[in-house]
Amino acid sequence: RSTLAKPPNCLTRRVHLSLAGGQLIWITAILVLMAAAFTFLAGQSFASVANARNIATDTCILMVMALGQLLVIITGGIDLSVGAVLVFSGVLGCATMNAIGGTAGIFAGTVVSILCGCGWGAINGLLVTKARISALIATLGTFGMAMGLALVIANGIDLMAPISLVRSLGVGRILGVVPWLVIVAAVAAVVVGVVLNQTRFGRHTLAIGASSAAAERAGIPVGMHLVKVYMIAGGLAGLASVMSLARFGTTTIGGHLEDNLKVITAVVLGGASLLGGIGTVTGTVIGTLIPVVLLNGFVITGIQAFWQQFAIGLVLVVAVFLDSRKRSASV
Repeated sequence: RSTLAKPPNCLTRRVHLSLAGGQLIWITAILVLMAAAFTFLAGQSFASVANARNIATDTCILMVMALGQLLVIITGGIDLSVGAVLVFSGVLGCATMNAIGGTAGIFAGTVVSILCGCGWGAINGLLVTKARISALIATLGTFGMAMGLALVIANGIDLMAPISLVRSLGVGRILGVVPWLVIVAAVAAVVVGVVLNQTRFGRHTLAIGASSAAAERAGIPVGMHLVKVYMIAGGLAGLASVMSLARFGTTTIGGHLEDNLKVITAVVLGGASLLGGIGTVTGTVIGTLIPVVLLNGFVITGIQAFWQQFAIGLVLVVAVFLDSRKRSASV
C-alpha cells in the first residue's frame, strides 16, 4: 500500500529538523551581531526606520527567488537559470503591460511573467527527469537560452515599465509605512513555509531530498514532483520579475547575471544542504538578509563594498563546512 501522505522515514524528518534548527541559531546570531556592530559604528544612520525599510526592500526580490531555489535545493537539485528566467519573464511581461496599457495591462503582464517562469521551470524539470541531464548542466543551458531570447525580443535594450506599476507596487506603502514589495515577499514566504511544513507536497519534497530511491519505493511520483518543484521555482522567478519592474522601472537586463549565485548563497547560508533533504524558509529569509545588511552597513560606515564579497564568501565556506560536519556526525 502506498504511503503518499507520510515521508518514508520519520528519523530522516527528525534529523532534518535538528540540523536545520542548529544552523538557524548560529546564522541568526551572525545577523544580530552584524546589526549590532553597524549600529555601534554608525548609530542612527544604520539603526533607523528608514534604513530598515531600505534593507527590507532591497531584500525582497532576491528573497522571492531564493524561496524557489530552496525547494529545488531541498530535493537535491540546483537551478542556475533563475536570473535569466527573471529577465525573460520581465521582458515579456513588460511588453504585455505596455501593449495593453492600464490596470488590465499590468494584470495581464503579471500573469504572463509568472507563466513564462513556470514554463522555463517545466523545461528544467523535464530536462532533469526525462532527459536525465544533471540539474547543473540543464539549468546552465536554460540560463543561456532564456537570456539570449530575452535579448532578442528586447533588441538588447531595456524596456520601460508602466509608471503606474512603479508608483503603486514599486514605491507604494501600506498605511504609508510598509512597502508593498515587502508585503508581497512576506506573503510568498508564508505560503512557501506552509506548503513545505504543513502539506503532503512539502513532505514529499523533503523525502525526495533525503532519499529519492526510498521516496520512489514509498509510492511518491518523484519525476512528476521534481517537475512541479522546478515549475514553482520558475514561477517565483517570474513573480520576482514583476517586482523588479516595479522597483527599478525597467527590465534591467544586465542587472541579474549574478542572481543565481546570490540566491544559492542565501539558501545555503540559511541552513539548506546542497546534498538535499534539509532547509527552512526562516533560514532562507535570514540568509537573504545577511548580504544585504552587509552591503548596507559597509556603505553607511564608509567601508569599501568590495569587502562584502570576501565576507559573504567566507561565511558561505564556513556554512558548507559546518553542514558537512553535521552530516557526518548524524550518520
